[in-house]
Amino acid sequence: MTDDPRDHRPDETGSDATGPFGRPASPGDYPAGPTSGAPYPGAGTGEFGGHGPYDGQPWRGGQPAPFAQPAHAAPAPVQRKPLRLGLIAGAAALALVSGGVGGVVGALVTDSDSVQVTNALEAPKPEINNVANAPAGSTQAVAQRVLPSVVMIKVAGNRASGEGSGVVLSTDGLILTNNHVAAGAGASAKMEVVFSDGSTAPATMIGADPVSDLAVIKVSGKSDLTPIELGTSDGLAVGQPVIAIGSPLGLAGTVTTGIVSALNRPVSTSGEGAPSQVNPVIDAIQTDAAINPGNSGGALVDGQGKLIGINTAIASLGGEVAGGTQSGSIGLGFAIPVDQARRVADQLIKTGQATYAQIGIKLRPQDNAARVLEATPDGPAAKAGIPTGAVITRLDDRPIDSGDALIAAVRSHQPGDTVKVTYTDDQGRDPKTVEVTLTAAAAEGGR
Repeated sequence: MTDDPRDHRPDETGSDATGPFGRPASPGDYPAGPTSGAPYPGAGTGEFGGHGPYDGQPWRGGQPAPFAQPAHAAPAPVQRKPLRLGLIAGAAALALVSGGVGGVVGALVTDSDSVQVTNALEAPKPEINNVANAPAGSTQAVAQRVLPSVVMIKVAGNRASGEGSGVVLSTDGLILTNNHVAAGAGASAKMEVVFSDGSTAPATMIGADPVSDLAVIKVSGKSDLTPIELGTSDGLAVGQPVIAIGSPLGLAGTVTTGIVSALNRPVSTSGEGAPSQVNPVIDAIQTDAAINPGNSGGALVDGQGKLIGINTAIASLGGEVAGGTQSGSIGLGFAIPVDQARRVADQLIKTGQATYAQIGIKLRPQDNAARVLEATPDGPAAKAGIPTGAVITRLDDRPIDSGDALIAAVRSHQPGDTVKVTYTDDQGRDPKTVEVTLTAAAAEGGR
């Protein structure tokens, strides 16, 4: 999965996920439309899903009784007209009825002074303020509140160029975004921020963390910006309504809605500038709100307009179409939880780099089990007695089923946190649970 909707980097997570700048699905990946001959879902036996022109019941008219004739009289011959003539006569009758109705109405309007004609085009324009009338808690009200705090970031450098999104942290121009947005075009790239009112300002890097895929930049010449209100990602619930705001495909101020689809999704990204030994994995919020190339770094907010996540990546069907364009949202978007973003942003502003928690083991991130290849001497795992070859199956209440899952679970904590780790031997036997105190590891990258 690549992480940004604009940077065109290769997929690093396998065939099932790419970032918003991932390759598009081929046209054959999608089901054929109505022209393929497949019925519309829910269609009935009729043309539009009903029972067709007949209801399946027998004709209720029955057969006419024979006409009694006197014994001495010959039966009168029956005159039968072709059905075609009957249809023509019926059509003519319908036309006449329509014309008759029109004629009668015209006569009534003409002959009566008591009937007045009302024309909607002549009615005065109503005085309606849709902004003022936005219901509290509605998507409209949330959008009006949050849009001034979301910006578009344009980046241009020797390596690449593109657009991303960001959220305003302070009135004087501190902006939080993704590392792959701010650093994706190289160290000498120029950044320009476009605000909701259309104004622009240049920006410079304050600090970047490739491990968490977060960065803080600052614009110059601004002192009256609207900071976003930070919420919390603790206590989020699957099914909770959310709203995504950003600049997909350069369309600034785009608002989309959805729900929290899942929590604690381990998502491996290819954060720009990350050293090869670092595996950028986020403990993501999954959402079905439409997220497309350019949404990276933008806001995921709750029903009160409070920031709960930084939109970072999407899953994609992969592949390319003509022209090398990329596929967009398929309802699988991922955001960095705001609690992690808040901690990293604060460190980047104060020191230019961030720290993250570590458990002190070596493993293969893509393995479908968190197998300890080596426990770092005197590290947290070794001190807790977790041996080489052990398979970690749970961290606190979270099941661990892969190396990436363990990395994401550990990095969701802060250095100094104590967690309960359950592990088995390499055959899945003899489960044990120990307490491990996580330590800090400095992220490489910095300013």
